[in-house]
Amino acid sequence: MTAAVAEPREAQAAPAVEAAKPASAVKAQIQKDGKTFQVVSFRLGDEEYGVNIMTVQEIILVGCITQVPDLPEHVLGVINLRGNVIPILNLRARFGMPEQAANDATRIVVMNLNGRTVGVVVDGVSEVLRLSHEDISPTPPSLVGAGRDYVTGLARRKERLLVLLDMARLLVGSELANNVSGTKKEGV
Repeated sequence: MTAAVAEPREAQAAPAVEAAKPASAVKAQIQKDGKTFQVVSFRLGDEEYGVNIMTVQEIILVGCITQVPDLPEHVLGVINLRGNVIPILNLRARFGMPEQAANDATRIVVMNLNGRTVGVVVDGVSEVLRLSHEDISPTPPSLVGAGRDYVTGLARRKERLLVLLDMARLLVGSELANNVSGTKKEGV
């Protein structure tokens, strides 16, 4: 499966994607061949992150985001994506990174997480990678704090490290589930 880039208003209907199940380890992300799995890699600042491709519905350009009052700082608002209202999160804010203005590389990665559709704003989408167990190091035991709950491992890619995230776990602690729902809007 490859992620498509499209304008929100012009996007084609996306195929149904199996919702991600919370993974206790990278092993939960292994594909049918039992040896490899695919991740979509993206950038936030100078760091590169990866998420299981099975959670990614599509990748779209940043358009008009409607602000909703009384949301956590890392929730930018909502968009209407082909009749579905979905919340949009700012991962830079969620990770405590400084704000950065959107540019030509900025994208929204639309994901299905535990039956909910959400979009996350990233600085840029890099590529789809096929990884094997040998490419992955477990989460370092010295990693403390909330990050330990949602970092599933580190992938070695030549000279760089890719931080593998379990997005469903990352967003579990978020107030998002209680404040914004991905509901279908009638007549839109």
